[in-house]
Amino acid sequence: MPKTVIHVFHDDEHSITTGTRVAQRIQEIAPDHGSGVKVFCMGPAQRRLTEDGAAPDEAAAVYNRQIDELIAGGVTVGACVNAARADGSEAELLRRGLTLRVARDEYLRFTLEQATVITF
Repeated sequence: MPKTVIHVFHDDEHSITTGTRVAQRIQEIAPDHGSGVKVFCMGPAQRRLTEDGAAPDEAAAVYNRQIDELIAGGVTVGACVNAARADGSEAELLRRGLTLRVARDEYLRFTLEQATVITF
């Protein structure tokens, strides 16, 4: 099945909110076209998934809400397991329903699956 991967890396307001919104919009029509959507968060954007108890800014709140909505809608949302372990967020990300994988392996998987990858 063809797949579109939304890769959210940058943590600026526009990247995190637009990237996850694009994933939501693609997911609205992908099943009708026999296609799938996946989101993979890495680097600075992955750190915005947890705020260590600090009140998130508006963009981070929107980003996290959209991530949770994607997961609730059946979209696989992944993040780097090594980064999660390094910053102590592994348990929290798993609790929220993210799929934690080694980023290197995921990037190669996207290539082998011939997925279209769009980076924000």
